[in-house]
Amino acid sequence: PFSLTEPSAPLSTLYPLFAPSLPSPRPFPPCSGPDPTVQHLGTLQVEDSLELSSRRERRSINGILLLLLLIVNVFQQWSNSNCCPKFSSLPCLGWFRQCSIIPYSKDVDLGILIKNYTPEIIPAFQKAGLPLKHKFGKVEDSLELSFQAHDVKLDIFFFYEEMHNMWNGGTQAKTGKKFKYMFPKFTHCWTEFLEMKVGVPCETLAYVEANYGRNWAIPVTSWDWKTSPSNVHEYGVWPISEWDDVIQVY
Repeated sequence: PFSLTEPSAPLSTLYPLFAPSLPSPRPFPPCSGPDPTVQHLGTLQVEDSLELSSRRERRSINGILLLLLLIVNVFQQWSNSNCCPKFSSLPCLGWFRQCSIIPYSKDVDLGILIKNYTPEIIPAFQKAGLPLKHKFGKVEDSLELSFQAHDVKLDIFFFYEEMHNMWNGGTQAKTGKKFKYMFPKFTHCWTEFLEMKVGVPCETLAYVEANYGRNWAIPVTSWDWKTSPSNVHEYGVWPISEWDDVIQVY
């Protein structure tokens, strides 16, 4: 089962596991700040200290690192598929803005194209020790999966393609409200993140600005997933007759 205890080997020796034999998207330049906590973008310098203020933040970062190791090990099972997960939301912002994990984050967000969805995802993560926390939506509309790893949550969002945009959905369990997060079309690239090979949107700046606005460089510790993102729109309500299928909380 998944555990937040320290691994038997140093994390740095385990990082090569983050190079699964998945199809090869376009390469992406490595994060290139002079310091792991500093990201330069033109004349903008963003400094976000990783000096941790509490044991809780230390535990969160340790848990996220271990969860990332588990995630890629699970996805290696589909090495011959087209299922290339990429960082979404906060992990993507952390990589782009400061080349590191955002210390106050409590989850890992991944994005997968809905055409690459496989029902094997749920039992694979359960077998790895991550129980399913909730399943929202359906393959045809706004599918979202969440797994719990002690204090850290793994959210998998599935992206739907339209003519000029891509989007993922969100569901509020208590009301059945649907939300849509719109993004400009993006493609998949590999990059290096804390010595790990991970997937990110090639068009990262456009992706981050869509989600976090032009002030993405300013850290925000209070966030409401229904109202804070720049690209969120209400998207109707699930019919009550469908709630048993599209709102599953465990």
